[in-house]
Amino acid sequence: MANSKAKTGDKVSIHYVATFDDGEQFDNSYDRNQTIDIVLGKGMLISGFENAIEGMEEGEKKSVHLEAGEAYGEFDPNAITELSKETFPEQLVDTIQVGSVIPLSTKEFPDRAFPATATEVKESTIVFNLNHPLAGKNVNFDIELVAVETAETEETDTNDEWYD
Repeated sequence: MANSKAKTGDKVSIHYVATFDDGEQFDNSYDRNQTIDIVLGKGMLISGFENAIEGMEEGEKKSVHLEAGEAYGEFDPNAITELSKETFPEQLVDTIQVGSVIPLSTKEFPDRAFPATATEVKESTIVFNLNHPLAGKNVNFDIELVAVETAETEETDTNDEWYD
């Protein structure tokens, strides 16, 4: 099945180059010599990026422009929090300075960390911007679909054995 088109549920391997509108590059999978492997439709990447991969064929290259809302979200001026320094382990607090990005999580989802940027270090508290570091920015991706592994691989064999 040469040149199968990528669709929801397929495992895909991609390479990409990510730039801002001014041409500044902020990520490049080729530099790491490693593809990104995801299952389409699982929300593993930003939605605009996943949507761009849908329907591409193996070996195809595509460039896509995403507005901030389709990428890392609009900048939310209310997504700021001030936390007591006592919230953090002592050895970590001493390393946090303005511009430090540290993973934070909530009590509801302790295993889902998100990047928070320290914007102010006060005597007993630290102010964090909870927006994604790329929030509010339009981004561009040059995508290469390296491989598609279709979702329906050998399911019928398994089902036949089940009914035997």
